[in-house]
Amino acid sequence: MLPAVSENFHDSRASSAASRWPWPVCLLGLSLLLSACETAAPPSNLPPSESDLVLLKSTALCAAKSDFLKTHPASTLKTQAWGNGQELLLPADRSPSHGDESYFFDEDGILVGTLFTFPAGLDLNPYPVLRTTLTLLKPSLEFYLNVANLSSKTSMESSSLYETGDEKTTTQYLVLGSREEPSLLQASVTIDPYVRLFSPYRREFLERLRQPRGQKPGQQLDSQGAEDKEPFLSLQQFARGQTAQLSYCGSQNYEIAAAAYQKAIASGFTNKVWQAEAHHKLGLAWEGKGQHEKAKKELLQSLAIRPNAPEILNNLGTVYSKLGEKANALASFEKAVILRPNYAIARYNLAEAYAPTNPKRAISEYETYLALVEGVPEEAGRIALVKQRVAALKH
Repeated sequence: MLPAVSENFHDSRASSAASRWPWPVCLLGLSLLLSACETAAPPSNLPPSESDLVLLKSTALCAAKSDFLKTHPASTLKTQAWGNGQELLLPADRSPSHGDESYFFDEDGILVGTLFTFPAGLDLNPYPVLRTTLTLLKPSLEFYLNVANLSSKTSMESSSLYETGDEKTTTQYLVLGSREEPSLLQASVTIDPYVRLFSPYRREFLERLRQPRGQKPGQQLDSQGAEDKEPFLSLQQFARGQTAQLSYCGSQNYEIAAAAYQKAIASGFTNKVWQAEAHHKLGLAWEGKGQHEKAKKELLQSLAIRPNAPEILNNLGTVYSKLGEKANALASFEKAVILRPNYAIARYNLAEAYAPTNPKRAISEYETYLALVEGVPEEAGRIALVKQRVAALKH
């Protein structure tokens, strides 16, 4: 019998822009931003290399801080805390671009994101490749922005956020003005789990553009409307867990993943979906470490918060299978496919659970799985094995 399969996902460039902004999609803010509404944007397959902004290629994501400092002398950088990590800042007066260059490292000393900020706006006329790339993208977010130091002296202008990237990274451009006369305010490159921390919904990034005189770090600004209110430390640790668990930077590391998810939970998400997902991912980390009782406990906690989540049910069924709790496994897989009839991996797991005692039902579920994954290259190996299983059961 083939093993039951837990399902865990990389963020994908095939997902829509809306999936990257899962909470509020409209903003009405007076101090930071005004009348910002997300627009539907189709996925883009443009790689982040489609830019002639050389600074965006100045260092590689996932680099160790020790290696980074070999090419960026510490004497030229300002160091400041970034949650549980660290931001190394090359100020505009020392930067070749005359913009602030920020490099963000997690607590393990891994570079997870870069941000280039141009408070006065960077004229994009000298960058034809980037301008062409922007014309091929649709904005994932549009809003009015109040920027204090614009060279145009305009107090408020329409701005657009453009996203592109590859399988594991996201590049974002925050652009002001018309398509004919674009001006770049911010550009960031991050590994996907961290992209939420580099969004206009995070007040701390737009504050870099405003730079109000006398503003103390961390001081609250009066604003109206929706913004990302999830605790920064929780989001940061969740992203760290995803990075380790899904092998974004090197090999899979369930030890770091489990520790990070536990810290994320301890910091306290406010939204129940985030609470449930943190317990869910922690359960998967424990499963990866072979600690199935701990995995079961976390997955049951996740289901207590979100009772009808098919992925959690499927993964709990897999853990039950590994613990030898066959009846519970079968019930979990059954509920998962009832909630999502086209859930291919749960169908496969359900077939496996039925195979020893109900071959006829197992064949039916295997065939449903095969119909759902037809033509999916990633499932080719399992498809071949399932066809062998079906042939054996029929005889």
